[in-house]
Amino acid sequence: MVAVTGEPVLALRGVSKRFGAVQALTDIELEVHSGSVVALVGDNGAGKSTLVKAIAGVHQPDEGTIEWDGRPVTIHRPQDAQHLGIATVYQDLALCDNLDVVGNLFLGRELKRFSVLDEVGMEKRSRELLDTLSIRIPSVRIPIASLSGGQRQVVAIARALIGRPKVVMLDEPTAALGVEQTAQVLDLVERLRDQGLGVILISHNMADVMAVADTVAVLRLGRNNGVFAKSDTNQEEIISAITGATDNAVTRRQARGTEGTS
Repeated sequence: MVAVTGEPVLALRGVSKRFGAVQALTDIELEVHSGSVVALVGDNGAGKSTLVKAIAGVHQPDEGTIEWDGRPVTIHRPQDAQHLGIATVYQDLALCDNLDVVGNLFLGRELKRFSVLDEVGMEKRSRELLDTLSIRIPSVRIPIASLSGGQRQVVAIARALIGRPKVVMLDEPTAALGVEQTAQVLDLVERLRDQGLGVILISHNMADVMAVADTVAVLRLGRNNGVFAKSDTNQEEIISAITGATDNAVTRRQARGTEGTS
């Protein structure tokens, strides 16, 4: 794990966003450092998706500042985020089942040699990228449709790395995956951190969050409701911040267990 020191690569300072009469985000503060995983958690409607889309250039904040390497930037559209070095992998993955792994990795970013598609170059780069990330795929020429859910997820993450970003946002990357496939994706998240990238992990799965996050940022009703160092917190404290209550089903079960042992 890379030590979190110095200036954050990405920071949100007082970011707010409205949709008509609905206040989706209010005075959001968030910092992402190189070589660290920030888990963004919150209940449905907490503002996670809006926040991700504000960083990704889909929505523009009404107030506040987004900083990149310590300087204010304006992200008007997704291309602006990509040019800065921000990559986003959405839950739907947007993979093309009729294309192979190489075709998906370079979709829209095809390599050309003398005005002709450089199939050899793209295949070589695909193998190198997957090897670097220790991603196990039977062949880079296998159709995406024949891959498992976990393999599809790691291919989508690998595609986001083609542009050599500095920050990667992953929206519910383990949703609907089995235990083994989830482990494969979480291993990849750790490798991204080890390679010095900043990772924003959006997840409802507390086990996944506690497994890989360095920092947990809680949103509640569009506002910050706590930023916790994983080493100094526990699952119950985070759930309490998410729900806005210290008394919940998890803490009650824990209390009953303590009473039974005393």
